[in-house]
Amino acid sequence: MNWRELLSSQRLGKNKPEQISLGRSPFQQDFDRIAFSSAFRRLQDKAQVFPLAESAYVRTRLTHSMETSCIGRSIGTGAGVYICEQEKFENIQPSDIGAIVAAAALAHDIGNPPLGHSGEEAIRHWFCTSKVAAELQSSMSESERADIENYEGNAQGFRVLSKLQMPDNYGGMQLTCATLGAFAKYPVESINIKKLPGIAAKKFNFFQLERDLFCKVAENTGMKKIPGIEFGWKRHPLVFLVEAADDISYHIVDFEDGHMLGIISYDDLEEAFMRIIRQDYIKEFARSLKEPERRVEFLRAKALGQLVGEIIECFIEHHDEILAGELQESLIDLIPSAEALQLIRKRSQKDVYTYRRAVEIEAAGFELTEGLLDAFACAVNEVATAKAEGTKASYRSRKLQQLIPERYRDETDIEWQQSAYVRLMNILDFISSMTDSYAVSLYKKIKGISLPTGNM
Repeated sequence: MNWRELLSSQRLGKNKPEQISLGRSPFQQDFDRIAFSSAFRRLQDKAQVFPLAESAYVRTRLTHSMETSCIGRSIGTGAGVYICEQEKFENIQPSDIGAIVAAAALAHDIGNPPLGHSGEEAIRHWFCTSKVAAELQSSMSESERADIENYEGNAQGFRVLSKLQMPDNYGGMQLTCATLGAFAKYPVESINIKKLPGIAAKKFNFFQLERDLFCKVAENTGMKKIPGIEFGWKRHPLVFLVEAADDISYHIVDFEDGHMLGIISYDDLEEAFMRIIRQDYIKEFARSLKEPERRVEFLRAKALGQLVGEIIECFIEHHDEILAGELQESLIDLIPSAEALQLIRKRSQKDVYTYRRAVEIEAAGFELTEGLLDAFACAVNEVATAKAEGTKASYRSRKLQQLIPERYRDETDIEWQQSAYVRLMNILDFISSMTDSYAVSLYKKIKGISLPTGNM
């Protein structure tokens, strides 16, 4: 792969690349388009770790995404200095590379369903166990079934960016291919994830419905094909920086949130962060601050700064391997602070991510998500079948379908009428777009647990 292709300013859905100037670059415009989108705005009511948190301090997906983007900009700009020196670009600055990483990082959770990662797990579990899902599966191809058996917020995110957010445009938000390439941490289709080595084997980044769109992104950025995989590519090099920004953010700030909720003591947080900072005078200065909250924020800032520097150095050290598509590890596992972060991860898994209230809500989220899917999938499928047969669906199914926004149920569309996969994907679009509060409210209403009140 080469950087001149990888940093393509070609917008998905447009015919030619945009000019890169020293003013507001296409990559900065990408950031702005994402930041002003309704899909991004809804992240303010989606959980990071603690669903429906009562404390305003605790991060949501929105604040997590913004913090990850800030870290990504710093890492990308630092790595961009090295890249620009090596390539001697005429019109690309280090800040442009920082802007690409910042935009991709800003969008990295934009496709996540409500109620944390349990939302994704609930969709997968429902598809593999529900009688309603079994009826739908019978008419799907193997690739279509794999999409939902392995349902993935990353793939939903690409669908949001490339189609759903602006459905009247071919290419959706029409972001640059450089940003979309950097966004795609797992550039492969679902049916092939188990065939891949290393970190790319975890997840996938596009559904069958967006496969051709992703092909255009890969083509415009010169991403290398994985041998033997028709729809699988080696990672865009900037993915490693987006991934590192996310890894840094959730390791450090989730731990900080755990402290603010009283799960992690100050002494434990100080010890954990000082393993990263490794400068004794920092600890003494932090202890001299009068307000406990300021101490934590100071240590967090110093830890983040140290990790940003280590990631930039690691990227430069492994640059050639990354550019060749040969690195199979995350950068965060290769830096000097890797062991310290591993200890934080273990403590978070033991105490923060198992915090009782969070677990209770995520467990309830399974029932909620599966309940919504059973109700809407059954209703929509009955309406479509009745339409095909020239009969009339039940009153209940027709009423339930009316609760789905029209953009997710185009009954005039031939694909919607004929494909159970398309109909189910539209339902998943609807559910994944929900905020935590709206999902809970809608579930209560369709189950008759609570009813709308007030004037009609």
